[in-house]
Amino acid sequence: MNSRMTALREGLRQADCDAFFSLSPPANHYLSGFRGTASSLVITLEEAYFLCDFRYVEQAREQVKGYEILEAAGALETRTGERLRALEVERPGFDPAALSVQQHKMVQESFEGTLIPLEHLPGALREIKDAGEVARMRAACALTEQALVNVLETVRPGVSEASVAARLEYEFRQLGAEGPAFPVIVLFGARSSLPHGMPGSTPLSVGDIVLVDCGCILDGYCADLTRTFVSGRIMGDWFKEIYHAVLQAQQAGIAALRAGATAKDVDAEARRIINDAGYGAHFGHGLGHGVGLEVHEAPRLNMQSETVLQAGMAVTVEPGIYLPGRGGVRIEDLTVVTEAGCEVITGLPKELQVI
Repeated sequence: MNSRMTALREGLRQADCDAFFSLSPPANHYLSGFRGTASSLVITLEEAYFLCDFRYVEQAREQVKGYEILEAAGALETRTGERLRALEVERPGFDPAALSVQQHKMVQESFEGTLIPLEHLPGALREIKDAGEVARMRAACALTEQALVNVLETVRPGVSEASVAARLEYEFRQLGAEGPAFPVIVLFGARSSLPHGMPGSTPLSVGDIVLVDCGCILDGYCADLTRTFVSGRIMGDWFKEIYHAVLQAQQAGIAALRAGATAKDVDAEARRIINDAGYGAHFGHGLGHGVGLEVHEAPRLNMQSETVLQAGMAVTVEPGIYLPGRGGVRIEDLTVVTEAGCEVITGLPKELQVI
């Protein structure tokens, strides 16, 4: 936490701000260690205050280090503004992506200075994972993979998408995770063409595509993994063709990942493979996204992103091809960028499997 606070305060000085405040649970976890859902941080260049209501005081005393802990009754937004005013702060910074319009209004109404949006804090700090964060994500990935392997052993024709998704979420808990990092996606047959479809009552049939996108939260950090299988037997060369194209595209994207590469250039390497295979119109999302305390963080790998990748960034690589009415394929791994390339921290096989 000391290094994170030092970096935050240096960012404040560069922005000519004399404080920072946050009401965002992921940011507050990152900056204080607090794992609860309602808190406020007020950080000056010399002091740090942690505000929470009665429900979280005991928890904060166990988890939060380096802050003066204050019990706050009523709206945290109002108490935050009052604390800024009491400290005679003039230009406090905040993350505009993590503060609602209503929250901004409430803080401002109880504070007399100027609230300064800082788009790079603390988000830019969170983009670079330290060794401890990577270790937690690696453990979350290992648990996710074990849960998926366990559940796949029970999948038989007739089972529904929703029941498989529920089994996965249950298995996460059984293996020690805090829960899913996002609602598990399980899609059968033609419904696998829905990139973020919701599991429903569709029963599994022999020959169906089985697309599973899942990840757990372990020790506060997220995993994200997608694999595409077939049930019983492969139905048609068209599916083999799109599966092979997606796998090649993913391998190209992973090969292009390294410190100094531009995010849009990495996306382009994978997208080129799918375009050349004739399916460019059916790959409509970005190649990947950052993962950490949240399952979707900066940076983004897409056609527009000018982000220059740095060692320590954790990003997914997840190309896909989606053919409406027929089915789709997505293959996703979580990686950590290094100076020489990247480390893939998800390890399930990616060759086409019949389950």
